[in-house]
Amino acid sequence: MAHVVCTGASLACSLGTTPSSFAASGAQVSATSPAGVVTDIGEGNVPPFGMCMSPANPQVAAASAGKPALVPQPCQPVLSPWSPGSARVTIAGVSALDDASQCACAWGGVVTIGSAGQVSASAQ
Repeated sequence: MAHVVCTGASLACSLGTTPSSFAASGAQVSATSPAGVVTDIGEGNVPPFGMCMSPANPQVAAASAGKPALVPQPCQPVLSPWSPGSARVTIAGVSALDDASQCACAWGGVVTIGSAGQVSASAQ
């Protein structure tokens, strides 16, 4: 069963070096945690993942030019909306974010949700 993702959920990027923590912009689903929606992809929602290791990232490509190995650079995610999102739960008309969702970074990374940040509200 998928769970609605709330502020504090753990995130990981396949091309980042460190995990990140989600910050939702949606409605409160518990006493302390706002719920996320599929459009929560901004810098305030998804903080950087440490260093970026994608050769498609222009900063990494520039730093690595002429070097024998990839030179990671600070992560600056450029994300597409989360997909698929909840088929049953909406917040202000937008699909709620559930822990089965993923989003893609323009530099080739895939962002996944490790922990929803709550277990009391279900998205199914």
